Amino acid sequence: MDVNTLITNRENIDTMAKELYEEDIHFLVMLLNEKNDHLRYPAFLVLRERSRSHDDVYPYWEFFHQKFQNANSYQRNIGLVLIAENVKWDKKRLFEKIVDEYLSYCQDEKFITARQTIQSIPIWLPYKPELEEKVVSALIDVPIKNLKDNQKKVILSEIFKVFSKIEHPSPAIKQYQEKILKEEELITKEKEFQKLLLSF
Repeated sequence: MDVNTLITNRENIDTMAKELYEEDIHFLVMLLNEKNDHLRYPAFLVLRERSRSHDDVYPYWEFFHQKFQNANSYQRNIGLVLIAENVKWDKKRLFEKIVDEYLSYCQDEKFITARQTIQSIPIWLPYKPELEEKVVSALIDVPIKNLKDNQKKVILSEIFKVFSKIEHPSPAIKQYQEKILKEEELITKEKEFQKLLLSF
């Protein structure tokens, strides 16, 4: 694979992801550092798709983890999502060592990163059900009151979507639900949100 192949086939992410060799994966991983979004983004998409069906992106785990600390929120997003997609291959149990750090990004200073971190939880949680309690605790701790009204609705929706995937809901979820119903009445009265609240 080369840059021209990536750009030319950017509408065929699934196909590219199926046809990768080891050197192609390395090439794509290196492109994640590119400032040019026309190169970086399709490289990210191919690696994300590849990670869903193959374990050959997992060796770059630490490379992705290092992106958590990047000052650029786009780079943090890349690291967070690719770690999430590779948890299923984590036989070395590396995720347990960084899960607290990972979940801390539910409160990232950038709204899109915080949202993406929360959205990514259902990707990896089925493979680490023993971490449900940590997840619930981290989501309950998200400072909803500090968000703008339009952001509150989005983040609360994402939080409750995660809660709906929890296999063994704890009393803490119910208590949080009651708290939000009381404190965020305008948001929780909306029909779409009501359906979400009743889904678990």
